[in-house]
Amino acid sequence: MSVQAAIRRKTAPDIFAGKGGEPIVMLTSYHAHTAALVDRHCDVILVGDSLGNVMHGFETTVPVTLDMMILQGRAVMRGSQHALVVVDMPFGSYEASKEQAFHSAVRILKETQCGAVKLEGGERMAETVAFLTQRGIPVMGHIGLTPQSINTLGSFRAQGREEGSWEPIENDARAISQAGAFSIVIEAVAEPLARKITGEIAAPTIGIGASAACDGQVLVLEDMLGLSPRTPKFVRRYGELGPAIEAAIKGYAADVRSRNFPGPEHVYGMKAKA
Repeated sequence: MSVQAAIRRKTAPDIFAGKGGEPIVMLTSYHAHTAALVDRHCDVILVGDSLGNVMHGFETTVPVTLDMMILQGRAVMRGSQHALVVVDMPFGSYEASKEQAFHSAVRILKETQCGAVKLEGGERMAETVAFLTQRGIPVMGHIGLTPQSINTLGSFRAQGREEGSWEPIENDARAISQAGAFSIVIEAVAEPLARKITGEIAAPTIGIGASAACDGQVLVLEDMLGLSPRTPKFVRRYGELGPAIEAAIKGYAADVRSRNFPGPEHVYGMKAKA
C-alpha cells in the first residue's frame, strides 16, 4: 500500500457523526501553504467565498466566480491531507435551479477533488440540498446572516436578536437539516437561538459569531490572525501578524535601499570584482 493511500481524510459522514461530541474545529484557507498549517489542527477546511474579500479586496462576496473557487479549492487540496475540504458555491452558481446547482457542484467536486460543497439559504434551498445529497454530493448549509444576500439584507447585522424573530431562522435550520445537510453553519445569531437550534436538529451546527453553544466553530483565517483590516466584532484575534509582516517588509526595503544585502560571496562563495 502506498503512503498516499494510507492517509485517510475526514469525510462528511465523520463530521455528521460528531454531533454532540467533541467540538468541530474549522477554519478557512485559500492557499496550499496555509492549508498545510490548518490541516494539522482542524477537522474541516473551508475554501470560503470570503476569498473575494481576503485575496481580491472585494467589498462583498458577490463578485466571486465558480472558476475562482475551483482554482483555490485545488490549491487547498494540494496543501492538505487529513481535514475534510469544503468549497463554497459562489453567488449565482446554484440559485437558479436545482439542476444548475448540481452541475456547479459536480464541477467543484470533479475539478478540486474536495469532499463537500457549501451553499447559503434556508427553506428556499431545501429542495436543492435534497436534490444534491440524493445524487451523492455532500452539502454543508449556511443560515442566519448569509453574506451573499447582502444586497437584500442591506448590512451585515446580527440575526435573531429578538425572540419574536426566531421562527424563520429555526425553520431554515430544520428544513436544511431534514433535506440532508451533513452540517450547518450558523452565522451571527444570538446565543439562545443558536443553542435552541443546535439542540433541535440532527445536523451538527458550526457557529461563526453564534456562541459556543454550537457543535463547532469556524473563523476566517486572516481575521483570527490579525491580517484583515476590518474584522467582525465577534472575532477573537489569536495573532497580530499584520504589523509583524509590515515590519519585516519595511526592514527588507530599508536594506535594499541602503545596499545592505547579501552579495554573491554569501551565496556562491564568490567575491565581487574590484
